[in-house]
Amino acid sequence: MKIAITGGTGFVGGHLASSLVAKGCDVVLISRGLDCRNESLKELPRTKLMPVGTDDEEALVKAFDGCDAVAHCAGINREVKPHDYQRVHVEGTRKVVNAAKRAGVKRIAIVSFYRARPNCGSPYHESKYAAEEIVRSSALDYTVFKAGMIYGKGDHMLDHLSHIFHTLPFFALVGFTERSAAPLAISDFVKLMEASLVDGKLARQTVAVLGPEKMTLGEAVRRVARVVGKVPFIFRLPIFFHYGFATFLESVMTIPLVSVAQVRILTEGFDEPYGYCQELPESLLPTKMFTDEQIRAGLPEPGSFGLKDLRCGR
Repeated sequence: MKIAITGGTGFVGGHLASSLVAKGCDVVLISRGLDCRNESLKELPRTKLMPVGTDDEEALVKAFDGCDAVAHCAGINREVKPHDYQRVHVEGTRKVVNAAKRAGVKRIAIVSFYRARPNCGSPYHESKYAAEEIVRSSALDYTVFKAGMIYGKGDHMLDHLSHIFHTLPFFALVGFTERSAAPLAISDFVKLMEASLVDGKLARQTVAVLGPEKMTLGEAVRRVARVVGKVPFIFRLPIFFHYGFATFLESVMTIPLVSVAQVRILTEGFDEPYGYCQELPESLLPTKMFTDEQIRAGLPEPGSFGLKDLRCGR
């Protein structure tokens, strides 16, 4: 079986690629930024790297040639230029779907966000929902994955929290109201994507996916701090402060510690997905708890933030 993955050298795409190859699939990694991503993916057998952007429909048609399915994992969580969300999430998804049809691909799975929805005032949420609608209205066998907080090796959550705890003796939670979380292990999420892409399960369904253990965001932060071996002073700051701080970080960091979209996500928590979602069968329900062992396996090498993380430091 041959599967193309947009955003193939990113966090979700990279883990999915490694798992698919281990199961004997041929994989086409679609990514514009091949040279600055996970170098280990270049060593994977049965894998072809394609430096193609989701804005190039003709190149996508060629990349999808002979593929049985497409995993659409490409996405961004901040805008470097105005309308980047529209360009990447909406127009990019439309071109991926068009290219898949033209190449004869029958199946697509898209990674969306748990609370993605229209008319909410957040360009991130609205553009992710618009991408869902493009996929749902296609003639392809689709699965829309409305995923919550995914963690694992190479993610943003554990990576950034670890570096914060190695840099600062304190941590500021978003707002004065505690919000819910249910961290989702990347291995559990990859299992779901494979069920759709390889086994044809969850066809023409939208499913919301959280981890099996519900907790507060504050508790999740404290668990990571404990595993990292730090005891930061944890306190709360108002939401408007975090929005301002995120706006500043987006302007100075290559990969922001937190983006404006992520602040919005944290202020809402993960209580309910938007819209109707089908229930996962028991055999596919995530099972990995947010344990010390799971956290430790996903942590990066110990280190603090520094000049290398700033735009001027590169």
